[in-house]
Amino acid sequence: MARGSVDVHVVRGDDGTIRVGTAGPVGAPDFTRAVLDVAGAVLTWPVLGSPGLPMTEIHDAARAQQWLWAVYGERGAGAVHACVTGELADVRVPADLTPLAGRAARLGFGHWAARWWPASHLDGIPALQPDMLGLELAALTHECQQLFDDDDDQPDDSAAELIGDHRAALDPLIQWWLATPPSTDTARHLGSVLRSVDDAADGAGLDGAALRRLRSSLTQPRRPDGTPVDPVTLFGQPNDYALAAGEPLVTGGRLIARGSGTNDWRRYPPGFVDASETAVSWTARALGARRQIEVEVVAHIAAPVTAVPLAAEVRVNDGPRNRVPLSRRVDAWTGRADLDLPAGETQPRIQLGVLLPGFDPGPGPEGAADRDSIRALIRRRLAAAAQPDAPNSPAHDGTSGPFLAEIAAATTDEDY
Repeated sequence: MARGSVDVHVVRGDDGTIRVGTAGPVGAPDFTRAVLDVAGAVLTWPVLGSPGLPMTEIHDAARAQQWLWAVYGERGAGAVHACVTGELADVRVPADLTPLAGRAARLGFGHWAARWWPASHLDGIPALQPDMLGLELAALTHECQQLFDDDDDQPDDSAAELIGDHRAALDPLIQWWLATPPSTDTARHLGSVLRSVDDAADGAGLDGAALRRLRSSLTQPRRPDGTPVDPVTLFGQPNDYALAAGEPLVTGGRLIARGSGTNDWRRYPPGFVDASETAVSWTARALGARRQIEVEVVAHIAAPVTAVPLAAEVRVNDGPRNRVPLSRRVDAWTGRADLDLPAGETQPRIQLGVLLPGFDPGPGPEGAADRDSIRALIRRRLAAAAQPDAPNSPAHDGTSGPFLAEIAAATTDEDY
């Protein structure tokens, strides 16, 4: 059943691509958009705005026909068909807000969270437990199967692969569900996710001890004993990370300057660097006739320890960009390199950012205001997730409310 309607813009491009909706702000950073690859198209939502209906770029209308009506309703799908056949080239029509559109928006946001969640000890934003999030994404993927087909060009379409990658979360999720009073929204949310995971696993022919325990738990009467359960304890958390930011990299030499660098989330994969704006710092020193820069970057709690060529990119006085290799020590990536500075230079203009060579798309717009807006959004979500069963909390209907991983993160007693 549709939940009302909104006007959408449908236009056919010169290359035959059909675009539905609006593209959003021109030049907006990647981390402000949730993206989902589906049959014949790419769906996009603004993370910082109301998700609503996606902006859709259709490159294969024949494949997209299987889901268009279920996302945009009959009028929206009809407008796309008219543009495909050449009957129309540019039209605005009312499109329905459908249940599948809501679930697709939630799935898109879940993939965004897996990639862009700004976990930070410095900013007090806890990380999401990846296996817990992965299993909920598997459940949502199964519920959104109408969006996908058998062609092997949709990286977001495999519920079975997500279950295989994240099955370590199955037993803890079952324990959490069995220990939660069945009248609560959290219990209903857990039960819905587990049933969808079971359906997806059964349809894909997956087997294993954890999946058999899941099936048994779902078919037996629930008898919660009322004992509270801490999801963070169930899933465990890293305990070898002790924040020691500010520890000097070296001693000696004369201080020339120090400052903060740019922490552009686009330039390295998730799980490498603390997402705070203050995570990247540098110090320039004079060591005799030499000039040296020391770089310190606060590491993400999950950051790899070895064999990762993370680097800092340094630019002095608008000169060429030079890279400084970084290595991890406990809670930080550190490195140093000589600077090409005149002997009398006392106020160098130094620009510095952190990147992973081969992954890095290159410097882009600053994006600091957008990163601040993302942090504010995440803090609001975590505040709501801390009270998932409060009367005014969003309902867990598959399209709203916090993810299970957000509920667990919001209740962590980690020193953030």
